[in-house]
Amino acid sequence: MRVLELLGDEQPLMSWINLGEIAYLEERRLGRLRADEIVDALARAVRAELPDVALVRAAAHCKAQGGLSYADAFAAATAIRHDADLLTGDDELVALHARDGLRVVDVRH
Repeated sequence: MRVLELLGDEQPLMSWINLGEIAYLEERRLGRLRADEIVDALARAVRAELPDVALVRAAAHCKAQGGLSYADAFAAATAIRHDADLLTGDDELVALHARDGLRVVDVRH
């Protein structure tokens, strides 16, 4: 899998906002119980970061520039905060490469 190759030995970082997005999408698809299991497993596999005031403001800044959802703004703001590559297959995020220092890696290629 391309994502695993890109990560190597690094533990991925994720905002709880994005884990919440996964939760609601999986609940719609598979039901609440299965969604909870998926999010719990994912939360153990990544470094899950709760948003603080600074991250909320940074995400709001990303969102204000247009072109992405609020959850995507948290993914971008989290990556910028940690000077980390943002691994995604989301066209909206891929289009943001280099904005505000964001480094985006399209996992589809």
